[in-house]
Amino acid sequence: MSFQLPDLTGRTAFVTGTTRGIGKRIALTLAEAGCNVVSTGKTVDDSESDLEGTIHDTAAACEERGVDAHAIQLNLRSPEEIEAAAEEAIEVFGEVDVVINNASAIQLANVADLPADRFDLLNEVNVRGTYLTIRAFLPHLKEHGGHVLTNAPPVTMDRAPGKAAYAWSKLGMTFVTLSVAAELRGTGVAANCFWPVTIIDTRASRYFGMGTEDDWRTPDIAADAACELLDREPDFSGHTLYDEAILREAGVTDFSPYNVTDGDPQPLSAQLFDPEYERP
Repeated sequence: MSFQLPDLTGRTAFVTGTTRGIGKRIALTLAEAGCNVVSTGKTVDDSESDLEGTIHDTAAACEERGVDAHAIQLNLRSPEEIEAAAEEAIEVFGEVDVVINNASAIQLANVADLPADRFDLLNEVNVRGTYLTIRAFLPHLKEHGGHVLTNAPPVTMDRAPGKAAYAWSKLGMTFVTLSVAAELRGTGVAANCFWPVTIIDTRASRYFGMGTEDDWRTPDIAADAACELLDREPDFSGHTLYDEAILREAGVTDFSPYNVTDGDPQPLSAQLFDPEYERP
């Protein structure tokens, strides 16, 4: 059985990092489910870049799927821009009931090879950016209810050779989200984290040589998992979940449409962040 998109008509999602990759796919899948989308990120002009895609391209593609969309340029290292983006999104749509922390910086390196400024960048974008984005929407979410989703792994690692700074920042995103879930329990606001079992085929996974195509799945699996979580009641909160587990609970038995090549990819992403992970 394949995944059936829930009906998210009438809802509005603020998504970070929608220029390309997982963030763009999440935005488009939300639109296909009927959810309005606020497309955010740094890229508004790709004319002088080797990488195609802008936040405006993603917003336009969402609108082609029959929903309303709005693009806001956003640097997650700027508290002022985050606050302004939240205010603009609420002003445009009246209500924003979904906040998805997808954007994050990545650099994989040994401690000896990663200088302080790169460590700071990873933590400013990933942990601090997630913290400030959630915080900017908290008053609105408390009033209207809704969901916070963060693309981050379970907090299970005790070491991360070759990726200490990146892993620390991603686990920080999880810690912030779970803390918010506990703070908001019973208020009608859910906060959960989702994470891929396998490496996802993105520019980053190719650039850093994270396995091969046989090890990858497409961003569609992360997007479908996010949509499934948004279809759950707000009392389902405070969880860190792998995409496979989320979709299995939704009745998915055939994961082959998500695979980049034939065959079932190894659970590399889960193993990186959960040494004891075993696929069901």
